[in-house]
Amino acid sequence: MDFAKYRFVGQNPSLDQLQTLDDGGMSEKKLRKEREEVWEEVKDLQEVLYAESKQSLLIVLQAMDAAGKDSTIEKLTRNMNAQGCNVVSFKSPSKIELAHDFLWRVHQNAPRSGDITIFNRSHYEDVLIVKVHGWAETDIIDRRYDHINAFESLLADRGTRVVKFMLNISPEYQLSRFKRRLELQEKNWKFNPGDLEERKHWDDYMQAFETAIHRCASEDSPWYVVPAENRLFRDLMIGSVVRDTLKHMRCDYPTPEYDTSAYKADDLV
Repeated sequence: MDFAKYRFVGQNPSLDQLQTLDDGGMSEKKLRKEREEVWEEVKDLQEVLYAESKQSLLIVLQAMDAAGKDSTIEKLTRNMNAQGCNVVSFKSPSKIELAHDFLWRVHQNAPRSGDITIFNRSHYEDVLIVKVHGWAETDIIDRRYDHINAFESLLADRGTRVVKFMLNISPEYQLSRFKRRLELQEKNWKFNPGDLEERKHWDDYMQAFETAIHRCASEDSPWYVVPAENRLFRDLMIGSVVRDTLKHMRCDYPTPEYDTSAYKADDLV
């Protein structure tokens, strides 16, 4: 499938004009089949990335509450080798983290060569929730876009590809997920009354997302706005983008450091 209409590099998106629900014109059965095939490809490509150990991939997930970041990570990593995959969740910064620049804690968690790292929230919180609530001066936030671009450019220079996903949902869908968390006992732990307060700032968040996507997207670190209400389509789209990114990195198995002609499998005892 072609997901180009959801890819942003340099454009200024209007999130209220983008779909939050899409099936790509496929049945549920077809979506499941395509998704499974993509995951198998990602598994194989990750093995080569890990074996080569020269490049790395950083996947950034950002979204409003209840958009499905946790389930996306669960599905995306299901077929991955845990030795080469890391998931980092960014909560409210600690006192030590606040005593440093806003990228300090993020840089420490960037993927090492051969690895795939997934950020559940990220450095973009400092131009999203911080901006919406006015926790930093406007000129400070404005400079952060440039700092983010420089940081992601630094990662690209040392062989780390960055791909960023905004899971796009409607406020109506979010409310339905909140209700589900209250209706199902096993989901009660996920309900946070504070999320209801954040809903009141929905329009401000959308504007902040639009600015971040517009100002912080490049060919080396594009943004994708994912219609996230159909979870099968969401998984297929994200898996496909990850697969295509890994293919574009052109990783290869390393050349053995021994003379391969000197050893035959049949001669081993």
